[in-house]
Amino acid sequence: MSDFRLKPDAPLDVREILRDLEHYRPRRRGWTWRRPAPGLVLHGFSFRDASESLKRSVPLPPAHHFGGIDPQPAPVITTEIASGRFEDDIRRMRMAAHHGADHIMVIRTAGQSHFDGLIEGTPQGVGGVPITRKQLRAQRKALDLIEDEVGRPINYHSYVSGVAGPEIAVLFAEEGVNGAHQDPQYNVIYRNINMVRSFVDACESKTVMAWADMAQIDGAHNANATARDAWKVMPELMVQHAVNASFSLGCGMPRDLVCLSTVPPTAAPAPSLYMDLPYAVALRELFTGFRMRAQMNTKYIQSSVREATVTHVLNMLVSKLTSADIQSTITPDEGRNVPWHIYNVEACDTARQTFSGLDGLMEMVELKAAGPLREKARELKERAVLFMEELLENGGYFEGVAAGQFVDSGLYPERAGDGIRRAVDGGIGAGTVVLREKDYLAPVTAHYGYNNLSQYGLMEGEDPARLIGGCTFQKPELIRYIDELDETDNVSVRMAEHERLRQPGAEGIQPEMEWLGDGVVLLTMFFPAEARLAQAAALEAARRMKLREAEVISVEIMHPVDGTRVEVKARVPFEMDIAGLTLPKEPEVMGEDALREAFAARPMTVVCGTVGEDEHSVGLREIIDIKHGGIEKYGISVHYLGTSVPPEKLVNAAVELGAQAILASAVISHDNIHYKNIALVDRLAREMGVRDRLVFLAGGTQVTPELAREAGADEGFGRGTRGAHVATALARLREARDL
Repeated sequence: MSDFRLKPDAPLDVREILRDLEHYRPRRRGWTWRRPAPGLVLHGFSFRDASESLKRSVPLPPAHHFGGIDPQPAPVITTEIASGRFEDDIRRMRMAAHHGADHIMVIRTAGQSHFDGLIEGTPQGVGGVPITRKQLRAQRKALDLIEDEVGRPINYHSYVSGVAGPEIAVLFAEEGVNGAHQDPQYNVIYRNINMVRSFVDACESKTVMAWADMAQIDGAHNANATARDAWKVMPELMVQHAVNASFSLGCGMPRDLVCLSTVPPTAAPAPSLYMDLPYAVALRELFTGFRMRAQMNTKYIQSSVREATVTHVLNMLVSKLTSADIQSTITPDEGRNVPWHIYNVEACDTARQTFSGLDGLMEMVELKAAGPLREKARELKERAVLFMEELLENGGYFEGVAAGQFVDSGLYPERAGDGIRRAVDGGIGAGTVVLREKDYLAPVTAHYGYNNLSQYGLMEGEDPARLIGGCTFQKPELIRYIDELDETDNVSVRMAEHERLRQPGAEGIQPEMEWLGDGVVLLTMFFPAEARLAQAAALEAARRMKLREAEVISVEIMHPVDGTRVEVKARVPFEMDIAGLTLPKEPEVMGEDALREAFAARPMTVVCGTVGEDEHSVGLREIIDIKHGGIEKYGISVHYLGTSVPPEKLVNAAVELGAQAILASAVISHDNIHYKNIALVDRLAREMGVRDRLVFLAGGTQVTPELAREAGADEGFGRGTRGAHVATALARLREARDL
């Protein structure tokens, strides 16, 4: 086995992941839940609903104000990563894990539900990744290494469905997959696979999954996404949950690993919480003991990141007010038609930030025991029970589907007549199920149904695989590993195409959104025009920028005729050599003792303020105040003039106080007023003949060092600046100019 390990300061090398794959074995099987850490204290804050912290992570952007803490919420956090090229998704898995994801879902390529067997190699997928042994093995191997890096188990997940469901389940058990979607109703209703075949296959699939301790997520949420009026199918959703949950228990799956995929059925501008919360309460009361996988509502998502994020947060509020064992995160990719992996990461951040912000909420609030919430929850449960009773009276599930009882957008018992109908003897795989012979025996582990063990001397409950010394579940060396079958459509060919760009050791670099080397960029533009004109103007702007394959992926109307925001996806026509790039300098930071010694030996006085008509004060206060680790802690004498300080007042004060430095904060950037004010301070100091006696530093959230220097400052500071950075610059510039 390879001894390759990830290095925190080095890119993930996909080539190392692919090396020696034929000998890789998964380190464990089975699903893992987060470990609660009640009473966790970080940076003086007590967290009541947190789980154990990560060993290594990327904290939320505001965390630098709070000591870089990264509290992890209680629910497992999901992200879906499947661009079509599994090798590029591996890097995204590492990013997602560092942003709190511990449930990596891999969507299957379009149409794989209808494949009647396993496929091998690593072809490129469409709408997802082709699920193959090599792909699973490479990604599970990568996740093993990522687990070591972040210090938490990561659950790997895909789909056990379609006409090759049992084969896929066995493959997953062999390759260390930890969770999967498995719901025979999904096959029947949404993939038109024969009912009998689907439920017979599900028996074997669920038995195998139970042996492998996989978590099972059902597919009831698809009714929500498919029905014309999604908010009306809540009773049906509960019936679908009941069918699959009961069936799963009958196949031997433990209740603790049966997860209901619950989706809030509405979205704003509907009164979503008023409708979604009673449904969530009803579901949890009706399905006690089962796990809840809360997925975001995607039916109404358009292409706006803002809109998707708000929906996501509202959905998580429902999760917090009720419960969620797994919290899924969804991005607006469906509206944009491309896997923008940066939004996978942002969705994980949204989940972390929301749950951290809501930590301890249920210690302060409770759901009313009487009133519309409980009344509506009871009504939904009653409608679901009546739905199930009608289903049984009419002959059962198969007859109900054949009659179009499911995905009918009427609020039961109302009917809209638009349900999905499937014939019991129709669909893909019809007529392919046959009875086992009376003397049937299969010497394999985790096999469903009668198996005639006694005729071979085995007791009921013994593993039939003992007859052959163990099957592939016990003896993975029996697995036949096939590398690549297609000479032109495989991972080696794809990676060779962009070897110059592949880290580590890359010579070139390009922006990317979907795959390495795709050169895709996202542009946001605003035009004072109606939507059609704005779209045309955006595409023309992209053309004049010499971008290729430009297309509009999002349009938001600010006013029907006066304003439209347009987002354009396009490709850059160039590749950049890394050796030719000018890297921004790392800010020099002198040690604490060295800074104190420097200003003790040569005391320094500075005058500072927010210049112009700018009332922002927080950022400058953090730079100067000793309480925030500002420059005062090093012995620098600070005279703070406040906000909206005229540039001439700043210079005059420096002269009157005999200061050696001026610090100008400039946050407002409209019409580049921040740089204009920086330039004015420099000009006034020169006109007064004192510029050569002053160190002049400028900073603000929109300030870049290069442009600040061009405007006349000695140095500029932007986001992320700390007091030590400014103190170091003061010491070095004073020394260099012998002030």
